[in-house]
Amino acid sequence: MNDKSKPRSAARLAAVQALYQHTMETTPIAQLLHEFHMHRLGAEIEDDQYAEADVAFFDDVVKGTVARLEEIDALIAARLAEGWSIGRLDRTLHQILRAGTYELLARPDVPVGSVINEYLDVAHAFFDSKDTRFANGLLDGIAKDVRR
Repeated sequence: MNDKSKPRSAARLAAVQALYQHTMETTPIAQLLHEFHMHRLGAEIEDDQYAEADVAFFDDVVKGTVARLEEIDALIAARLAEGWSIGRLDRTLHQILRAGTYELLARPDVPVGSVINEYLDVAHAFFDSKDTRFANGLLDGIAKDVRR
């Protein structure tokens, strides 16, 4: 594991949480980022020490995902099985897929395998193996679409 991986892992988990919060509230992005910078990233909450996150990476994933939501959701929808719609996705899983898709689209500096593995780790924190396999298949398919 390289020196960048732990802070980036923490940034990815926080980005998924921020994106989830953004879908539940109408908090402007700048205010949401500020809230995470001040109270979540590297903070101690209820005796749990949150890992120090790569703040610039966190900001990029959150802002970039929100800025490209339509494009990202179209890529996700294109990979869903017949009869499935984005509306049927669990909200947390949807944010994991959105953040992973953003990285696949906009962060060629991050290898495909790293993006997929990192978001599968995030998925494991919330879901059982069935949902994690679903996320793996979807992100792998999106990677084939956007990283030729």
